[in-house]
Amino acid sequence: MRRAYVSLIAAGALAAGTVTGCSSESQVPSIGYAVDSVITTYNGNTAEGAFSAAAQAFPRVLTGFSYTGPQGGTLMDTDYGTASVVPGEALTIQYRLDPAGVYSDGIPTSCEDMALAWAARSGKFTRTNDDGDLVPMFDAASTAGYSDIERVDCQPGSKDAKVVFRPGRGFAEWKSLFGATELLPAHVATRVAGVANIVSVLQSGDNDALGRIADFWNNGWKLTPGPLDLSLLPSSGPYRVESFSAEDGLVLVANERWWGNAPATPRIVLFGRNNDVKAKIEANAVEVLDIGAKSVGDLDLSGFDASNEPSRSSEQLMLATSGVFQSVDARRAFALCVPRKKLFDELGHPDYNRTQGLGSGVLNSRTVQSDTLIYGPVAAAEGGKYSNADVPGSTAALAAAGEQNPTVRIGYTAPDERRAQTVRVITEACRDAGITVQDVSSPQFTPLALRDGQVDALLGGTASVEGPAGSGVNTDALVSLRSGAGINYSKFDNPRYNDLVDQLLTNGAGDVQMRLSSEAEALLWSEMPSIPLFDSPRTFAFAEGLASGVVNPTKAGAGWNMDRWVLKK
Repeated sequence: MRRAYVSLIAAGALAAGTVTGCSSESQVPSIGYAVDSVITTYNGNTAEGAFSAAAQAFPRVLTGFSYTGPQGGTLMDTDYGTASVVPGEALTIQYRLDPAGVYSDGIPTSCEDMALAWAARSGKFTRTNDDGDLVPMFDAASTAGYSDIERVDCQPGSKDAKVVFRPGRGFAEWKSLFGATELLPAHVATRVAGVANIVSVLQSGDNDALGRIADFWNNGWKLTPGPLDLSLLPSSGPYRVESFSAEDGLVLVANERWWGNAPATPRIVLFGRNNDVKAKIEANAVEVLDIGAKSVGDLDLSGFDASNEPSRSSEQLMLATSGVFQSVDARRAFALCVPRKKLFDELGHPDYNRTQGLGSGVLNSRTVQSDTLIYGPVAAAEGGKYSNADVPGSTAALAAAGEQNPTVRIGYTAPDERRAQTVRVITEACRDAGITVQDVSSPQFTPLALRDGQVDALLGGTASVEGPAGSGVNTDALVSLRSGAGINYSKFDNPRYNDLVDQLLTNGAGDVQMRLSSEAEALLWSEMPSIPLFDSPRTFAFAEGLASGVVNPTKAGAGWNMDRWVLKK
């Protein structure tokens, strides 16, 4: 058992106010877990999958060398394997998978899974589309870190791998690579593609074979309620997928082949945004809840230890860079009428008042979190100009843009009462500036609508995620505005910002981070591809008597340690 994992559970369970029931009580064999992301795929690493519940559903199904802990940091998972730096000029990491590691279908884990992750997320492998343009084979949400890897030395079936980074491109947060939910079963992808293994394909340069693997990686792991082909969904963690239905949710059961400590509760049922969370709670089907604060009205959480907490996700408006917002003046005009302070005061800190750090005020940085030492200097750049609605300034910027009475369509996944109220406040504030705001939310909404020009602004969290998002590592926030990234749904493209991101990701020195982050933030306020609002508030609720429930206000969500949950009644 991981020592860090044990200590975090002990401390976090006390913080969450959960206790183990008395000895006369019986353990509940199944625990319901509700989140506010949609369950659509086993692969959360695609541009579409990054918006799904995969990060919350599968951290204990698809394990890796690391996971995101409650404080937002990257913690190593030695159940899966170990990683150590090899001395040398270029950053080189020696990985060793646990010799006992095996998928639930009986196939051993191997470095081939790492080779697939690198191939999919390196951005190195391309093909020509129907328009004659060269595009990536793999529809990856982000290539950060993986694009800096020169090669993955792996022999088919081996438990050892050496990852060599390009000279001068040592990824500062390398421990976050090949983590939970990022390592998918390569043997499934190659079996469907009709090839022996991923390593041979990469070594031979067989683009046709790699293209078939990419097609499956992009689309083959999608999930829809109904009968599942479980042969495509083997597990490398304490739980495996058993079933998925619209009414009964995604059912995870104990993985009999898991080589670590057996899960404390044999069955977890995950309910996503597809389900009526309120109805599930009223039906006593939910014991753990992790949703946006005030997103569901009149929620009765009696019988739960519940709290609202600021998260590491940045509530923000991601703006298109075409259509009504093609002009930077038009984007500035909209930013000037958005009443950010009013939004924070009314919606940004429900039931808590923090004087510093996360959740303590209007968010003035897109890339640096408000509880870091460099946040103050970085956030001081330009954000103060956009705190309150400035109708004259907005009107002047509209005139400079040559826009008259523009209409701004804001999208998000409905229903979400807090975000609906956010749009209503913005609508009222911008009306006086001659800007008409339309709420075009829907239950089927995804960030692809922004990319495809169906909306002008997207209301969501870090990297446009609707549910749990963010971590102590700012990679997602930085990359979401870097050109070429799958999660750059707004298609923002600024060469200087790209260069700053590349430097920030490979140099972790504090003085360098502050200097480059300050320049990056000043550039973003000038170009206005997004409007930061506040640290997204989350509601965490654990059924009274549930042990080891730990608040985790990051992209991993409360389910990061679901295999330790115990409920007695």
